[in-house]
Amino acid sequence: MPLENIQKFVLVLLYGGLTLFSFTVLINPLRVNKKANFFFGLFLFLWSSYWILNVLQFCNLPPTPLFEKGVYSIQILTPIFLFFSVVFFINPNYHFKRKDIFCLIAPIVYWVLLICSDDNKTIYSIVMLMAVSHNLPYIALIYFKIRKHQKRIEIISSDTENIDLQWLIKLSFLLFTTIIITVGYELFNTFVYKMHQHVVMDLLFLFIVYSTLFYVLRQKEIYPIDKKQRAELLSIELENDGEIIEKKKLIPDQEFDILKQKLISLMETEKPFLDGDLNLLKLSDLIQINAHQLSYLLNNGFNENFFHFVNKYRVEYAKQLLVNDSHQKLSMVGIAFESGFNSKTAFNTIFKKMTEMTPSEFKKSYSHQ
Repeated sequence: MPLENIQKFVLVLLYGGLTLFSFTVLINPLRVNKKANFFFGLFLFLWSSYWILNVLQFCNLPPTPLFEKGVYSIQILTPIFLFFSVVFFINPNYHFKRKDIFCLIAPIVYWVLLICSDDNKTIYSIVMLMAVSHNLPYIALIYFKIRKHQKRIEIISSDTENIDLQWLIKLSFLLFTTIIITVGYELFNTFVYKMHQHVVMDLLFLFIVYSTLFYVLRQKEIYPIDKKQRAELLSIELENDGEIIEKKKLIPDQEFDILKQKLISLMETEKPFLDGDLNLLKLSDLIQINAHQLSYLLNNGFNENFFHFVNKYRVEYAKQLLVNDSHQKLSMVGIAFESGFNSKTAFNTIFKKMTEMTPSEFKKSYSHQ
């Protein structure tokens, strides 16, 4: 098969896949992360426009200059929709603010230059440079926002593996890499040798697109659907993140040590940490205080966040299972689930972080004693 036909096939997969993918996310059949998926679906739809002109050309439907400018004009909004998708993944209760209007400054400048770019190669070059460079600050913002989110959710959840948005960090990294490669590729085409085949670049984007499809359709709801519970957890995150400056003493001094001992007793006797879905709200109900008070108790009484506090008990319980002769038939996956972990990956990662050994290494070291 000629290389040109392979490239056309890849383009069809790429454009068709992105378009279908965008409508799937916009429809959101699982009804999760509604606002985030709406903006992510729009991002995917605009992302597909980067290949529509190529598809039209090899279908012998050459686009008009006006249509081309229309396509270029909407492409500048692509990273903005991705950014606000991340914002709503992180905070489903987010409301647009006046400062968000600043996101439109670069597109407006771009649109003005695009209109004036006819028969002016210098302005056209600036327009193309803006189209590429405009993505980079948003990719950086997305990375830092998700990293901040990953730390904050440890305040409210004992299992962050499926809600840490790590796939979005990978997507941002891949987009950054492909942008750099694209710029290098275009410079090579301009100043060294004009290449007419882009099959390698298109295959790279094809990999990114279908990898993204796999992860976004698996993304579960990060916060409870119940609006009251969601608002409570988000407010606790903000308080612990320092975004709310005022700090109040939520538990009187005379009750603080009593509640601390009550929590320790609860963890040791009833073992609520064996529930893989244990979160701040569930544990606060068990100890009969509100979630704000429990977070305050953990921070000030144990100097730990919720994630570390709960998983510390899980790791200690797993250690007992690993060295107990009556549990020798259990596999590592079995021990992980018996200890309250929801996956072997989370078990290995957290166990090693807290003990500096993997579960297998710990078991082997004990057997050699």
